[in-house]
Amino acid sequence: QVLLEESGGGLVQAGGSLRLSCEASGRTFSSSTMAWFRQAAGKERDFVAAIGWGGGYLDYADSVKGRFTISRDNAKNAVYLQMNNLKPEDTAVYYCAARAGRGVRAGSAYEFWGQGTQVTVSS
Repeated sequence: QVLLEESGGGLVQAGGSLRLSCEASGRTFSSSTMAWFRQAAGKERDFVAAIGWGGGYLDYADSVKGRFTISRDNAKNAVYLQMNNLKPEDTAVYYCAARAGRGVRAGSAYEFWGQGTQVTVSS
């Protein structure tokens, strides 16, 4: 069992930066693949980024590659999403997710989810 709680969302102007955090509880965190997804109003949930348990596996959606960076600190049971050069189209609720297996992009493969944090980028 892994419990997840996101923080760090907010309102930012286009071109600005935000850092999202996801704190996890549960004995299996360090062995879990962690990911960030986002869902804009009226749209489906989209994959953003994923990181393997040791940090060696990294995957990014094309739309965020070069602007977002996912990282994790297993000692703190935390995963982060540094978001730079934000654009209005990045506006969404961002969710942290965890799964026991290898990194994949399908949200349905992730067993544990946080409640989400709102990110709003103004133009």
